[in-house]
Amino acid sequence: MNNKVEELQNIAKTIRKDIVAMLTESASGHPGGSLSAADILTVLYFHEMNVDPKNPHNPDRDRFVLSKGHAAPVLYSALARKGFIPVEDLKTLRKLGSNLQGHPNMNDVPGIDMSTGSLGQGVSAAVGMALAGKLDKKSYRVYSVLGDGELEEGQVWEAAMAAAHYKLDNLTLFVDFNGLQIDGDITKVMNPSPIDEKYKAFGFHVITIDGHDIEAIIKAIEEAKNTKGKPTCILCNTIKGKGVSFMENQASWHGTAPSKEQCEAAIKEIGGEN
Repeated sequence: MNNKVEELQNIAKTIRKDIVAMLTESASGHPGGSLSAADILTVLYFHEMNVDPKNPHNPDRDRFVLSKGHAAPVLYSALARKGFIPVEDLKTLRKLGSNLQGHPNMNDVPGIDMSTGSLGQGVSAAVGMALAGKLDKKSYRVYSVLGDGELEEGQVWEAAMAAAHYKLDNLTLFVDFNGLQIDGDITKVMNPSPIDEKYKAFGFHVITIDGHDIEAIIKAIEEAKNTKGKPTCILCNTIKGKGVSFMENQASWHGTAPSKEQCEAAIKEIGGEN
C-alpha cells in the first residue's frame, strides 16, 4: 500500500502543477477548488474507477460527474494523465476553438460523462445514472464531487432525497469541504452545516475524512462499496488552494488565475515528479 500511496501522491502533484500551468496560460479559471479536489480525483482515476481511455463509452464503465463544474481544470488534468486526451491540449484551456472550456462538455471531451456547470445539476444527473444502473442490473458505480458552496442549491437536496429513496448503494458522493466559496466563508454566505448530519438525515451513509489523505480516501471508497441499501457521502475536509501556500485558505483564489511569476513559484513549491 505504501508504494501505491506514494505513486498516487506524485500523480496528485502532477495534476496540481497542470492546474496551475493551464490556468496561467489561459489567464482565467478556478484554481482554489481545483487544487482542493486533486487528491480525490487522483484516487478515483488512478486507483479505483473502471474506466478505459481506449473505450470511453463502455456501457459497463464506472461513471464520474464533476458536479462543481467550474473546477474543470482538475478533471481535464486527470483525463489527460489517464490518456483520454493529449497532455498538450491542457495548454488550450478556455481558448477559442479548444474543447477544454471553462466547464466540462461531454460532447467534446472523451471521458466526460456529464456536462456540468450549473450547480446542483451534476449530482442530480449522477443520481439518474445510478438509478439507471440499478434498473439495468449493471455493476458499475457512480461517483460525483460536489463543492460545499454548491450545497446551498436546493436541487442538491432533492437529489439526495431521491438517492436514498431508491437505495442507490452504487452511488458515492464526495463533498469538497474547503469552507470557502467565491463570496467568502460558506458559513457566512449561506451556512450548509452540519453537512454530515444533513446527509445522514436524508438517508445516506456518511464518512468524514481528511480529503488530502490518499490512504483515507481509498479506505472510505472501500467502505462505501461495502455499504448496502443506501448511498454514501464522503465528507472530505480539504484546503482551498491545497499545495500552493499563497493560495491556501484564500477565497480570493476561487476564480483568479496566477501570473507567470506566481505560476513558477507554485510549481516549484508543489514539487514531485513530472
